[in-house]
Amino acid sequence: MKRKITLLDGAVGTTLWAIAEAHGAKKEPVWKYNIEHPEFVRELTEKYLEAGSEIILANTFGANGPAVKYSSPYSVKEVITAGVNIAKDVLKGSDAKLCMGVGPLTQILEPYGDLEEDECFSIYEEMIGIGVEAGCDMIMVQTFMDLAMMRIAATVAKRYGVPVFCTMTFEKSGKTMFGNSVQDTIDTLVPLGIDAVGLNCSLGPDLALPIIKEFAEKTTLPIVFKPNAGKPILSADGSSSAAYTAEQFAKDVAPALEYVSYIGGCCGADSTYVKELKKLL
Repeated sequence: MKRKITLLDGAVGTTLWAIAEAHGAKKEPVWKYNIEHPEFVRELTEKYLEAGSEIILANTFGANGPAVKYSSPYSVKEVITAGVNIAKDVLKGSDAKLCMGVGPLTQILEPYGDLEEDECFSIYEEMIGIGVEAGCDMIMVQTFMDLAMMRIAATVAKRYGVPVFCTMTFEKSGKTMFGNSVQDTIDTLVPLGIDAVGLNCSLGPDLALPIIKEFAEKTTLPIVFKPNAGKPILSADGSSSAAYTAEQFAKDVAPALEYVSYIGGCCGADSTYVKELKKLL
């Protein structure tokens, strides 16, 4: 039986900054746009829906308590509820699922940093509870380099009775910046009962292929693959462009279709990349 591959969306952060720049707005933590420029978030969601994304991220990734308190006068509830409501409104009447994006904290857990485990749990409980209550169909815990923090976020997410996907960010070495391997990731997260596992961000599709293949070889869980469109290349005139064109990105992703169940893009990959992935599928 042929495996169904579900088309995800592309980057939220870099795409929202591009939309903001096109409208002459300044670069902010993107969760602020939920309240200050909801039209940017609506445009982002509409573009991914039009491109064929079957699961679309709400603009909630970095909207955790410490970040929101540090950078704005808003509450986490205001920011996340606004982000979810914008996306829900766009997706109304479509078959696309709305996914809450949950990212790592800027603080580092003890013993390497000052963040205590209990505090970390509380931060994610607040954030994820609000997102699910607002109406997210599922949760994507993504872009983590620290498996200990990922375990906490995933443990919290699993309490809410919706599908939970977990994706780590790897270096070329096949390990995260904190030294976590694919096997470590599987050993830690699979027992929690998560619904899919894999990689996002970090690398372009060609460099990430060996890592995503290793996931497929070591677990029977569905695999998620959202590589970057490459680190931006700066031109002499100060402008930047993605290292991979949409066409090259899709071509480099193609070998992964043998073993992934969910495919999309991360930093630098906008709706034009999703359209190329849709053609590929």
